[in-house]
Amino acid sequence: MSKLLYEKLTYKIIGACMEVHKTLGNGFLEAVYQEALSLEFLEKEIPFEKEKKIKIEYKNKILNKEYSADFFCFDKIIVELKALGFLVSDHESQLLNYLKATNCKVGLLVNFGEKSLKYKRMIL
Repeated sequence: MSKLLYEKLTYKIIGACMEVHKTLGNGFLEAVYQEALSLEFLEKEIPFEKEKKIKIEYKNKILNKEYSADFFCFDKIIVELKALGFLVSDHESQLLNYLKATNCKVGLLVNFGEKSLKYKRMIL
């Protein structure tokens, strides 16, 4: 069985997300989960930048418009948060586009809006 790219790092991030969801449950706005997750990342010693501005490349040129990642962890993993009743394929497409545009290899799409935490690990 092959190892997943950044498996241990994404496992730590998902564990922090699970702790936030276990404590707060569902029903809050995304900003509440983002703030709580910042505290959890600090407690678990997960390096992160919140709302990091990331340059977007288009045909080897940098666009003026930047993408603001909910979290950029370990200097290599994009974490995109949602607080919705359910995720749809557009949310996955959004994260895949962010990965492509930023040349990041791994992203996590995390939804706090459901009764149990939902997450999807995506690889470019």
